[in-house]
Amino acid sequence: MMTFRNLAQCAAAIAIVLIASCANQKPVAKIDKNGNPINPYPAGTYENFKADPKYPLTKNVWKNDELLAQTNPSNSHIKIDLATQRGFLMNNDQIVIDYPICSGIKSRPTPTGTFYILEKVVDKKSNRYGRMYDAAGECVNGNADAVLDAMPEGGRFDGAPMRYWMRLTPDGVGHHIGPVLRHPASHACVRGPSGTIPIVYSKVKEGTKVEIH
Repeated sequence: MMTFRNLAQCAAAIAIVLIASCANQKPVAKIDKNGNPINPYPAGTYENFKADPKYPLTKNVWKNDELLAQTNPSNSHIKIDLATQRGFLMNNDQIVIDYPICSGIKSRPTPTGTFYILEKVVDKKSNRYGRMYDAAGECVNGNADAVLDAMPEGGRFDGAPMRYWMRLTPDGVGHHIGPVLRHPASHACVRGPSGTIPIVYSKVKEGTKVEIH
């Protein structure tokens, strides 16, 4: 025969199981009338930006204008996340700008580690990659490698533009403006959008730390 004490113990055990079950359940996301998830964070905040289902593959850029005004070469550094293909201009430990990047392909991967900007050049052209033209001025190779590809007799090589160049390694890896696909597609350099890289460039100096991971 079950006593009152036994009943109380059973009730307590059931309550513990129910509480544990509820605690393990994820909050139900709110959706709009069209069935789309509602972003729970205030518009314009970084939390709102990162909660967007399209992040990190979006080409959109998030910027903290107030913090940007306080950012200068003495308190800035750059972080590059190869997994998400995102770049970050930092003010100490705070994110100032979150922007899309395009890193190196498997055969020419972007190196990882801690680097320091070795050189800054606004109007930089590649010494190795670009276009080759024949003697008549016709483009004969739109993705030429000046080291591996033979130059046509009387032809010329036109290096690919790498504007707002920030050199990271002595052998030619840098951060610069370039086509930003949402997957690795460069020859080891870290490309960034034309509307963002000049801002980043203006906030760093030779010697600024760049972390790539």
